[in-house]
Amino acid sequence: MTGSLWGDVLIGVVSALILVWLALVVVLIVARPRGGLLREALRVLPDVLRLLRRLAADKTLPRGVRVRLGLLMVYLAIPIDLIPDFIPVLGYADDAIIVTVVLRGVVRHAGIEAVRAHWPGTDDGFAAVVRLTGLRDSAR
Repeated sequence: MTGSLWGDVLIGVVSALILVWLALVVVLIVARPRGGLLREALRVLPDVLRLLRRLAADKTLPRGVRVRLGLLMVYLAIPIDLIPDFIPVLGYADDAIIVTVVLRGVVRHAGIEAVRAHWPGTDDGFAAVVRLTGLRDSAR
């Protein structure tokens, strides 16, 4: 009887983990940039990574923003992806989608001006970030 109980618990835990993973995949699919923006996100990703590091080090930004940026950088450093790379399209794009979603939140809380002040890339790259976040560039 005890062996059957542990088997049922194991099946329940594995089933719950699979459901949570599927829910996260659905959230990524819904939150992904539309149209050609995903390709654009991948193009500016190196500059965005430098931007994230600069924003996380900025003590003038709210603590919650810096914590989110730190957690994002930890996620990006971990070699295990939420969606394995062998899955077409989303396999390689999951990092770009997650960065885009977090960056949207950062821009909403810290302001587009903070992002502009720390942007390491070109004006075209910054315009792509503005499109990705879905916000207007009031700094121009």
